[in-house]
Amino acid sequence: MEKNTYIFDFDGVLVDSMPYWSAGMLNFLDNHNIKYPDDIIKTITPLGNPGSARYFKETFGINLEIEEILKEIEDYFIPKYLYEIPLKPFVYDYLTMLKAKGYSLNVLTASPHITVDPCLKRVGIYNLFDNIWSCDDFNTTKADPDIYVKAVEKIGVDMSQAVFFDDNINAVKTAIKAGLYTVGVYDSTGEAFNEELQAVSNKYIENFGSLL
Repeated sequence: MEKNTYIFDFDGVLVDSMPYWSAGMLNFLDNHNIKYPDDIIKTITPLGNPGSARYFKETFGINLEIEEILKEIEDYFIPKYLYEIPLKPFVYDYLTMLKAKGYSLNVLTASPHITVDPCLKRVGIYNLFDNIWSCDDFNTTKADPDIYVKAVEKIGVDMSQAVFFDDNINAVKTAIKAGLYTVGVYDSTGEAFNEELQAVSNKYIENFGSLL
C-alpha cells in the first residue's frame, strides 16, 4: 500500500467522534418523536449535516425548514467537537510518520468546517494536512463518486497514487467506484456492518497501530 497521497475521512477515522455524532442525530429524531430504521446512521453518514437535515425533512416529513433542522443538530454537536472529542489511537503517530516521508496528507469529510477545523487544531494535527475539505466545498456528498475524483484532481496526482480511509461502508463503496484504493477503518458505531466493510475494502484495519 505504498502510495504518496493519503486522503482521510474525519469522523470515526481520525477522531473518535462517531458516538457523539450518532447520538446527536438520534437525539434530534427522538426529540421529534420520529421512528427510524436501525441502519439510519449508515445511511446518513456520507451525507454530512446538511444532507442529513435534508434527508430527515424529505424522508420523515418534518415540519421544519432544513436550516432549522441543521441548526438544532449543530447546536448539539459543536461543543462536543470544540471541547471533548479525542483522537483515535495511533493516529498522531501514523500521520507524523507519513509526513516525515514527504507524503501528501488530506482530509475529506462530510462534516462542516465549523466542527472539523477547530477540532483538528485542538487535537494537534491540523497543520499536518495539505488540504482539509468538507463536502460543502464541493457542493455534493460522499455518496457521489465525483467528489473523490475532484479531490484527487485538486491535489494534482494520478488516482493510482491515492489511498482513501473511511469507516463508512457506503463511502468506501463509492470511493471504489471512483477508482480509489480504499482502507476500511473499524469504528465501534459501525459494528453491524464490520464484516461487509472488511469484505469490500482493499485493506482493513482495526486501528492505525497496525500500519506503523
